[in-house]
Amino acid sequence: MNQQSEPQKNQSVDEPEPKPETERDSGKESVSQDQSDHVESDAVEETETGDSCESGLEGVSREEIIERLNEKSSEIDEMKDGYIRAKAEVENVRRRSQNEIISARKYAIEGFALELLSVIDSLDQASKVEMDESSGEAVVKMKEGLELTRKQLGNVMGKFGVSEVEAAPGVKFDPEIHQAISMVESQEIEAEHILDVMQTGFTLKDRLLRPAMVVIAKSTDD
Repeated sequence: MNQQSEPQKNQSVDEPEPKPETERDSGKESVSQDQSDHVESDAVEETETGDSCESGLEGVSREEIIERLNEKSSEIDEMKDGYIRAKAEVENVRRRSQNEIISARKYAIEGFALELLSVIDSLDQASKVEMDESSGEAVVKMKEGLELTRKQLGNVMGKFGVSEVEAAPGVKFDPEIHQAISMVESQEIEAEHILDVMQTGFTLKDRLLRPAMVVIAKSTDD
């Protein structure tokens, strides 16, 4: 019986003793004191902030405050207006750039087409040569070949947007696409209408490459 009771005594000795109530109470009091100090410091900061705002407005009348607010409002309006203007300018630049790119693509062959107009003029002049009975068969065939070449060249240019300006005897004169080189009295053609075409005009899509050189009929009563 004595041997069995000894281990129980040893176990009871190894168990930690509970802290006294006074130590636990002192820990709680320290935590509460820290929280209280923190709250008091926040209250002091808020008080100082409020005091600084009040000191900034100290001695300022209500009218002066309203005037300052109006000034700030005007400054804000000016900044908004400047922003809107800058944004509009950027948009205009973007649109102009897009239009220039579209125009460059649309009229890319303008220079090439202008160079070909002299070739067309030469073919047109050759086609106007009158043939008579004395003309040999070879000359007649050559003229036919020139006319066919002129037609083929016109078809090729038409595929790329190059077309002839409407100009023929009896067509009303249009200063936008026709250029009058002279006026001749005529009883057959109405006044202010084309009497003869001296040089064919051309357009590239909706742009005038060259106006048609024409003779305009005028009334005999003038």
